[in-house]
Amino acid sequence: MSYAAYRVLSARFIKAVGADASLSEFDTLMDGLCLPINVTRIDGDTPAAIGNRIASQLLATAREDGSNEANGYAATDYKPVNPPLVVAKSGISIVDPDRWQPLQLERMVSQNGIPVTNGVQQAVGPHWGHVTPFAIPAGGASGTPFDPGPPPLFADAAYRTQAVEVIRDSSMLDPAGDATIDISPAVLGANHLGTNDGHGRAQNPATGAPYTPNVLRQSDFSRALAELWADGPNSETPPGHWNLIANAVSDQLAPNLRIGGSGPILDRLQWDTKLYLALNGAVHDAAIAAWGLKGQYDSVRPISMIRYLASLGQSSDATQAAYNKDGLPLVPNLIAIITPQATAPGGLMSALAGHEGEIAIRAWQGNPADPKTQTAPVAWILGTAWVPYQLPTFVTPSFPGYVSGHSTFSRAAAEVLTGITGSEYFPGGLTTVTVKAGSFRVEAGPSKDIVLQWSSYYDAADAAGQSRLYGGIHVQADDFAGRIIGSTCGKDAWTLAQRYYSGR
Repeated sequence: MSYAAYRVLSARFIKAVGADASLSEFDTLMDGLCLPINVTRIDGDTPAAIGNRIASQLLATAREDGSNEANGYAATDYKPVNPPLVVAKSGISIVDPDRWQPLQLERMVSQNGIPVTNGVQQAVGPHWGHVTPFAIPAGGASGTPFDPGPPPLFADAAYRTQAVEVIRDSSMLDPAGDATIDISPAVLGANHLGTNDGHGRAQNPATGAPYTPNVLRQSDFSRALAELWADGPNSETPPGHWNLIANAVSDQLAPNLRIGGSGPILDRLQWDTKLYLALNGAVHDAAIAAWGLKGQYDSVRPISMIRYLASLGQSSDATQAAYNKDGLPLVPNLIAIITPQATAPGGLMSALAGHEGEIAIRAWQGNPADPKTQTAPVAWILGTAWVPYQLPTFVTPSFPGYVSGHSTFSRAAAEVLTGITGSEYFPGGLTTVTVKAGSFRVEAGPSKDIVLQWSSYYDAADAAGQSRLYGGIHVQADDFAGRIIGSTCGKDAWTLAQRYYSGR
């Protein structure tokens, strides 16, 4: 196993950021195991040969799995229909408001932490639906193993409704806000699949005791959720995040590690091997299913939706200024027409003087100059200048929105953890994550430690999806559809993994 892992990891990380450090660590680990790395033969039945042979076959298969590894995983036939959106400038130029629009950033960092000098996003993985899956059906000619139908389109009322929801979530990010929310499992969670209809659980299923209230400021909760699940540049990404969660669960269950919660106790190596097979098979398939739909529908992100709708005007009152039947609806204390009275000195929109007759939204203002010491309180801003709660070098992922990868990955992982542990609940019926004071990356905060809680794997997975709305990079349709297909990916992977466990 060590030789197989060493060869695969060395091949995978050789072109990564910090490759020298990673490869050196792999070498050091092998040396600590007294396994010489210069043993490269693949023939014969020695442990080294078997491991090297397994790695060689895996790497050869990956080169022919549809990912286009030979060309840096590029999708050579994809071209965006929309011109780049210059994030630093107010306004938008867009050809098709249903389709993905690349962003042009002043400074940009790729997912793996590489500074990008071009500054214009290149779509990542639009061909990924054609990659060979682990357990789900192959995507066929369309590259879509599952198709829940299209997201809300510009012609649909739901398009505006979901844009408004993202604006409302952005308005909840004010560090000066005093609204509070109880985020304990007694109040949040227990949603049906593909919904946010849950109202928590009356008691801890493991102990029978009621959950203790956990009241936080809404803005601290919203920002903490967005930051915890960001999994953007220089992170382990969502699949890695769920591997960390799985490791923590295993640590809590040990030494009572039983497949499905019953049967014989496994040693940690056997448990980990079986867990990683099912879990990473599931998130592999989740990537194929989600990116197949991203490639199929090429759907728009909230930054383009909101800026474009705001540029059109307001759709609520034909007797008022800036009317356009396709614009944003007017919503009290959230979306409004900029008036001379509002922009007068001392007015609520005095900072928007000169933009009378345009549309303002009450939202997070954007990245502060010094995110370590400053925040950006919620205020009235131009709708055409809105940005999501993300790092300025990232802003929005460089691929279409529908469906949410976070939602798909997370539900798939939750299904596997439910299957392999025999329970949908975290050990003890509760898991907590502490977001340390001052640990935010987007802006200063939180002012004190924030403790996030979930009772079930499904609740945590739902939170990952919900975080993307607070972060401003997905709409609800992206989240809900991702959860649904993620469930199928996870269940299919768990079913197939059990066949491998039994040798069938």
